[in-house]
Formats: sequence, C-alpha cells, structure tokens
Amino acid sequence: MKTDIQTANEAVTPNSRELTLLKKYFPQCFSKPDTDENGNIIKEHFDVEKLTELLNKDEVDIKKEGFTLNFLGKSYAHYQSNLDSETVIVPDDKNSETDSENVYIVGDNLDALQHLKYSYAEKIKCIYIDPPYNTGKDDFVYNDKFGFTAKELVEKLDVSEEEAERICSMNGKCTHSAWLTFMYPRLALARELLRDDGVIFISIDDNEQANLKRLCDEVFGEGNALGPIIQNKQNAKNDTLNIQKNHEYILVYRKNIFTNNQKELPVLLRTETKIRDIFEEDGRFYYLNDSITTRGEGGTLNARSNLGYTIYYNPKTKDKIAKKDYDDKLAKTSNDESLIYQDDTELISRGYVIIRPPRVRSKLGCWTWDLNKFQNEIDSIIITGKQGSYAVHKRTFVNKELVTEENGKLKYITEEKSNSRSIIDYSTNDGTTTFTDVMGEDKKGCFNNPKNVEMLQYFFALCTHHDDIVLDFFSGSASSAHAIMKMNADDNSNRKFIMVQLDEPVKKDSEAEKAGYKTIDEIGRERIRRAAAKIKAEHPDTTADLGFKTYYLKSMPKETLDKIKVFDPNELFTNDGNIVKSLGEKTLLQTWQIKDGFGFNAVPQKIDLSGYTAYLLDDEKIGKYLYLLGEIEEKSIKELIRKIESLELTVDKIFIYGYSFDFNMLTSITTNLKTLKNRNPLEPIVRY
Repeated sequence: MKTDIQTANEAVTPNSRELTLLKKYFPQCFSKPDTDENGNIIKEHFDVEKLTELLNKDEVDIKKEGFTLNFLGKSYAHYQSNLDSETVIVPDDKNSETDSENVYIVGDNLDALQHLKYSYAEKIKCIYIDPPYNTGKDDFVYNDKFGFTAKELVEKLDVSEEEAERICSMNGKCTHSAWLTFMYPRLALARELLRDDGVIFISIDDNEQANLKRLCDEVFGEGNALGPIIQNKQNAKNDTLNIQKNHEYILVYRKNIFTNNQKELPVLLRTETKIRDIFEEDGRFYYLNDSITTRGEGGTLNARSNLGYTIYYNPKTKDKIAKKDYDDKLAKTSNDESLIYQDDTELISRGYVIIRPPRVRSKLGCWTWDLNKFQNEIDSIIITGKQGSYAVHKRTFVNKELVTEENGKLKYITEEKSNSRSIIDYSTNDGTTTFTDVMGEDKKGCFNNPKNVEMLQYFFALCTHHDDIVLDFFSGSASSAHAIMKMNADDNSNRKFIMVQLDEPVKKDSEAEKAGYKTIDEIGRERIRRAAAKIKAEHPDTTADLGFKTYYLKSMPKETLDKIKVFDPNELFTNDGNIVKSLGEKTLLQTWQIKDGFGFNAVPQKIDLSGYTAYLLDDEKIGKYLYLLGEIEEKSIKELIRKIESLELTVDKIFIYGYSFDFNMLTSITTNLKTLKNRNPLEPIVRY
C-alpha cells in the first residue's frame, strides 16, 4: 500500500499544473476526454481555436512563431515542479519555547517549496536567492533525488529512450543543462508563492547569467523582467587573464504588471531621506532645485527654437527680466549668437547683464521653461554664481516650521520615494566583515562570501513593508534573515522571514569543521542567534521578532515505508507495527497543518475525547479542521459524537490518519458521523 502523496505523484504529468489552470479558467475549450475501462482519464482534448476566439485580437497579438529555451532535462524539470514532496515536516523540540513567527527549514529546498505552496501560495512579498553559480568547480553538482529509470521517464515524459538515458546520466554533472534542470522547478514553484505584487531578486555571475535570464523570461514572463541590477563588488582582485570580475548581476522579476487607468504602476520604490541646504531671503526659506537647462540631445536652440529667450539680470537689485530678443526662425539653423540675438542696450546701460542658455556641444543651448512659464513663476527663479558663470535655478519655498538647524546651518529633511539604481556599490568584503563581526574572530572563514547585509536591506526596502513575508530558499549564512531583523529593529516593522537551507556537510578540514560545525545550516542558525543578540544590544527597546522556529524535512524511514507497503490493519497494533509512533504525532500534524493551508504559525488546540487527544485548527478563511492521528477507542469516538451533537465542538472537516485506525474503529467513526443529530452529517477524510 502507498501513501496518498506517492499515489498522487504517480498520476502527475509534466503539464499537470497548466491543465488544471486551463480547466479552471477555460472549461469551454475542453471536450470529452478519452478514458479507460475504469473511467480514468487517458487523454484530454483542448480546442486551441476556441481559446483564440475568446481572445480579443485587437488587444492580444497571437504569435505563431517565437523564441523558446530548450535544454536537456527541461521536460523532467517541468515534471518535478508538479510533484508533491514525499518528506514530512519535523518540528524542533525547542519550538515550543520560542515565541517567534520566523521560520528556518532544514532540508532540500525543492521539498520545502513543494510543502510551502499549500500554505504560502500568493503570500510571499519578496524572494531573494543566491543559488550556486556553476563555475565548473565544486560549487554546483546536480544531485536532485532521481528515482526513475530511463524506461519510466520514456513513459512519464513522452521522450525518446535516448533522451531519457541522457537525462538519467545528468546526475552528478555540472553542465548548463544540469544547472537549468536544477533551477527550473524551484523557480516555477517560487512564482506560485509570490503575491501578485511580489518580486524576486536572484544573484548570479557570468557563468549562467544569460541562461538564467532566458529561464526567468519563460517562468515569470519576459514582460515582468524589471531588468538586471549590477552590483559593483568593489573588489580589486586581478584573478582573471583579460577582464577582472568586479561585478555580479541581480536579476529582478515581478509576478504581475499592475496598472491604473492603463498606466503601469511601480513595484519597486525606496524611501530615501533627503537633506537639503536651506537659504533665507527676506524672511523666506527655500532650497535650490536643478538649473532650468538641459544637456541632452534636445537641449539645443536648433531643436527647440522657442526656448532661447534672454534673461537680463541686475546683480545689485536682483531684478530679472526675460525677453525674446532673437530670430527664432534663424535659430533653427544657425549657431552664430551675434547673428541670431539682438542685445537690449537700454537694459545693459541700466546695469543689467545678459544670461543666455549655456552651449551644448558647441551649439547654442535652450531653457527647459518657455517664456510664459518663466514670467508667471519668476518669483521661484533665483540666479546664482558670478559674472560669466551665472546659473538659473528654480527654488522651492519651505515653511519656517519645517526648517532645522545643524551645526549652524539651516536644513530641510524629507522622506521621499524613488526607484532603484541599475548599478549599486556594495562590497563583498563588507559581507565577510559583518559575518565575522557577528560570529567572532574564531569563526572567521567558516563561510565563504556571505552576502552584504546592507545590499539585502536595499533590496528588501524596495518592495517590503510592515508585516510582509520574505523567503530565501538558498539561505547559506542567513544574511537575508540578518537583514530582515535589522530592518525591523530600525523601522519598527514586523516583516517575517522563511529561510531554507540544505543540511549540507561542511568540507573536510575547512575552517567551519575546525570551528565545530557539521553542516551549513548550523552556521546559518547560529548566525541568526548571534545577529539577534547584537541587534537587541543596539536596540534595547525594540519589540522586533528576533527569533525563529526550526523545522526539518525528513524522508520517512525505510522501515516505515516497508510497513506501509505491506499494511495489514489486523497487525497494526503489534509492538513493532505502530506506524504513527515512528512518525510522531507532532510531525504528522505539522505536515498536515502546512498541507491544509494553516501555515507554520497556527496553534493547534488540543481536544480531550475521554483521554484521547484530537487537534483542532481554526482559521476564518479555511474553517475548523479536526485531526485524529493516534490509535482510538470506542469511548473516545462516542465522546467526539457527543461533543459535536451538543454543539460543544464545531468542526467543518475531520481528518483521520488511516494507519492508526483498525477496520472496526474506522467503520464506527464513519457510521456515527454520517448519522449526527442536530447537524448535517460529516464524511471523515482518511489519509495514508
């Protein structure tokens, strides 16, 4: 006998997710499927022409030709993204002592993502990952669990036997195809987790940047690419023959485009503190804006002949007079100032000086304001500099109450929104320095190239607020968790993090091994604890969540799987056959809690049924679910029925772990729940 997940996975095809979505939103495009003698669907029939008719051709360009990314293993990677994890979620015993909503998962991130999709689909605001770079050395080797023969792949993926053999041979390789096969299902699942306004940041170097861009275009959609951000690593390494590697890429994609009145809305905005110098004139306070000139291609008088007026300025009285004193037709072709302009000698005789737009690449320049705007807003214009180098600026007036004084100088401080720069300067050495500062000199070198915390704060500040969730499923040294905790302490927010890290053994004779660490996740969790202590010391009054709960992804023991395969209810309660005890009720409950959408932070209520403990999870959107996990007696079933009929206990669904119930108990509870008094019958859901 098999578990429910094993059975479900056997029915999965590479396009299961896409078929489900098409059936949900375009059922009219499906005709009656082919079935076998047992009624099982063999083949679906989808009418593309009907779908085309549903689309407005004026709004949608239906392409018949396009550019696609193909690589060995793509069909298998697509298939993996549709599978469910066969692991269980084991909560750390110390979780009960931790009051935190942050999560640290130890295990394969593909398994983690397959679990998370049930509780966190469309709930993650930001994902940051720093996957292995595939430099051809030992930083990446494809080693995903591979439990199929070539013959099985031919049947499941509809590929040739030769291709199936080549896919099987990828295990242990570090080719481009192996790397893409590794990344594809993880990115596909990551997209499911993002909110509609969610964003993913992916650090990568030259080795796979081009391939990753094409892969992300396929998974997230080319129209959702926000562009690469280039990290200037500020390193001076001369470690290559021709061109130094002084930068890395961060590919940025959003989940969806948001518009308002057909205008695209930004998803990346950062709040910047701007400090401006304030000047005073006749009791009024102001700061300077840019000058009203431009140095661009369109900033010449030839191109914009209506913007070449002269400003006559009196340095003594500060008076300003703007006049159109030039031939605007000649200005379109000539750059001879003496021919185009006619100086006002009368104003000059009264002490006024001539100010004209500065030249642009040897051509006559122009203003950015037209004459009418200048004359209407002349009070907001101020002229700075001296004879021969005057500059014409717009000034913005500020209420006196908003002006502060620092070191004898007047300042105006504001918080303003802006987008991201495309090139950012964050040193890789600073990432190492921060790691060592937190972990201690004795732990220096335990983790190579930890990410710069300030850079991660920069990314998270672009798209997260308040209580958003941030996911990093290549957590490494847990720089992302460090950044989130620091941000929360700094701005009094309550962002939450989910970190995922494989319990990968540290290298033999490495600094990490010498420091006593056995696996990478141990380093990451210790870093979070120490960073939290440092942040608390720096912010003693903070109420930020500086803790985390740990969960381990474990495959069921082979002994347990063997028992499941030969499951016999009559032998369930022998001393060596109690399967639920080998899993543990906490593990089973935690796994189902995530599968049923309650997330990690729901707290189960224990329900006493005459000495038997049932577990109730309650969520206003999901409902009230009761879980019966262990062996049960008739008296406990009667107590359950009594509580439900007396309305002492309200439940919407009841889940039973089938391996804990013998035939008689399962029949008894099913029969009683179908004949309830005072309420509608319940059909228990039996899981294996």
